[in-house]
Amino acid sequence: MKKLFKILFLCCLIVSCKEQKTVQHVAKDLELKEASYQDLKNWQKDDISSAIKAFKKSCLQINKKNSEYIDSSSEIKINTKTYKKLCQAIEHISPQNYKKFIEENFSPYLVKYQGSSEGKFTSYYEAKLFASYKKSDKYKYPVYGLPFDLIEINLQDFDKTLPNKRLVGRIKNQKFIPYYTRAEIHEKPLNAPILLWADNEVDIYVMQIQGSAVAHMEDGSEIRIGYAENNGHPFKGIGSILLEEKKINAGQASMAKIKQWLKENQDKAIEPMNKNKRYVFHRLINADGPIGAQGVSLTAGRSLAVDRKYIPLGALLWLETTGPDKENINKLVVAQDVGGAIKGAVRGDYFWGSGGDDILVKAGKMHSKGQYYILLPKAENIND
Repeated sequence: MKKLFKILFLCCLIVSCKEQKTVQHVAKDLELKEASYQDLKNWQKDDISSAIKAFKKSCLQINKKNSEYIDSSSEIKINTKTYKKLCQAIEHISPQNYKKFIEENFSPYLVKYQGSSEGKFTSYYEAKLFASYKKSDKYKYPVYGLPFDLIEINLQDFDKTLPNKRLVGRIKNQKFIPYYTRAEIHEKPLNAPILLWADNEVDIYVMQIQGSAVAHMEDGSEIRIGYAENNGHPFKGIGSILLEEKKINAGQASMAKIKQWLKENQDKAIEPMNKNKRYVFHRLINADGPIGAQGVSLTAGRSLAVDRKYIPLGALLWLETTGPDKENINKLVVAQDVGGAIKGAVRGDYFWGSGGDDILVKAGKMHSKGQYYILLPKAENIND
């Protein structure tokens, strides 16, 4: 047991008594409570094949790592060497034995924060927009790539005693200052490549919230647009903005209703949209799905966006929550993405899939309570 803890956690306070079933992490208020697979709702019925397919995508990234942990920015530390061995081993496992492999090589731990395992779970999707390579009267709204004058720094690059904090900005008069806000970007052209021209600003805005989109081009082709970077400003949800300004009622706060209001009131929509100072820049990608923060294409129903301050990207999670129509969602997922609004030890954004407003209705309705277990390797079962 002590060997397991030594490999999995850095700077943790461990309750190492073998009879003790709770692992207390040094991070304030974060707790991992050891569980069994019998505690996982629907574990025996879930066909985990698609989750393992998603996990193998994560393994491709983890196999490239030389760092000690699969995600050093997370409070929960998982040893890279250990994970690589599991990634290699699962390639030789037949689908009918996937579940047995997981049970023999991973232990589930209920994630708790401030004594509670309950958290909030929402959903997102890959949006859709209509675009062209050329600007015209119809296609006149730019989809920006990464600006040439945007600079990213980390304070620890200058002084290891400073916080591990990422800053985004630009240089003006030899000073590093915050990058342009959404309102400033809307006012004047950026020093940035224009990837495509879209036919309306609302679809671009929704794409930025979701992080990616499929562009249906004027010539009939389709191009996938992925996340590249943001301007470093805080994110504020358009729903809360419209509610504060009394432009919509509480019952209209779903993403589908919000998008409908924005499109029906495009002359009035710019001002509230600009109150969300965050602006997302994109890149064109060639993949079978949107690319998440881990650098792998996301899998519908099996990828989860998490707060990587707590949950390492690439970790297996057992999710227990409900969907937009109150249906049970009890399944194996993989932490493969992050989000501006996804903050907290027990917080997730469930990737619903790709599509138009039909998928948006599903994704936008999901505001559920739930919990998850993190599956940590049984290091003692792996030959060093």
